[in-house]
Amino acid sequence: MTVGEVSKNLPWVEKYRPSKLEDLVSHDDIIQTISQFMKENQLPHLLFYGPPGTGKTSTILACARQMYTPQQFNSMVLELNASDDRGIGIVRGQILSFASTRTIFKAGTKLIILDEADAMTNDAQNALRRIIEKYTENVRFCIICNYLGKIIPALQSRCTRFRFAPLQHTQIVPRLKEIVEKENVKITEDGMKALLTLSGGDMRKVLNTLQSTWLAYRDVTEDNVYTCVGHPLRSDINFILNCLLNENDFAACFKKIQDLKIAKGLALGDILTEIHTIIQRVKFPPAVLIELVIKMADSEVRLASGCSERIELAALLAAFQLCKDQIDVEALSSQ
Repeated sequence: MTVGEVSKNLPWVEKYRPSKLEDLVSHDDIIQTISQFMKENQLPHLLFYGPPGTGKTSTILACARQMYTPQQFNSMVLELNASDDRGIGIVRGQILSFASTRTIFKAGTKLIILDEADAMTNDAQNALRRIIEKYTENVRFCIICNYLGKIIPALQSRCTRFRFAPLQHTQIVPRLKEIVEKENVKITEDGMKALLTLSGGDMRKVLNTLQSTWLAYRDVTEDNVYTCVGHPLRSDINFILNCLLNENDFAACFKKIQDLKIAKGLALGDILTEIHTIIQRVKFPPAVLIELVIKMADSEVRLASGCSERIELAALLAAFQLCKDQIDVEALSSQ
């Protein structure tokens, strides 16, 4: 297999992962600060935190490639991920031995990247405190996590913290268009909007969904994107909302929505999320809307706890029926 074939078979997430700091599409202030650190050879210990797919790992790998030549990379960088065991044994063994040894041919510091560090045990994090202090002359640590609260305060205070916020649509679109052009993907405007809506600021999710939809349908439209990830289509949500607002027969309404759920393989959690977005644009009286949103929130909590979808669908219908009754009573009393 040739090098060209290998890169051709790579997922687009890896194929288009930025290799230089200037290729990163977001967080200009963070990149500028880190570039300044590296320029002055004053890199501190780093702590990157934020949601998945916002460029944390890409940023530190781009820094590492800028700091070291390809020949030096393996001897100067130790990358540990959540897939590796990161109990106290690894900290006292692999990390300690890497941090404590100097390289003969390269002046400067080594780099240890602890990706998804919120999976580390508290004992391992406590053992890491002393290593960070003791071997600062020899090594720099970059701790990456999704949840800052899972990193002990003692480690947080030893690092310079950077928060990676979800990406804005304006940051995602130029890179998305560039990849679409390079891969000759046929994409519509509403398909692009659907990708951005589903992503929630996660670049990895955008590219994975784009590639999956392209491979499955060869045409990236809104309906194809939603169908590919099993998300309710806009037409399905409009149908469900129409039933909830205008159908007075409880049993008939329940059957229509249940049949659609089964036919399309929809999850009630996704339906609730979409309905919540739309009902805020419906002109309900404030008191009615508040009650309806609270009832929907309760349903979502019960679904997350493992409650039956049939029961929660009935509860959703009941919530809308009560709201309609309340609106009718208000309308009669105002006459």
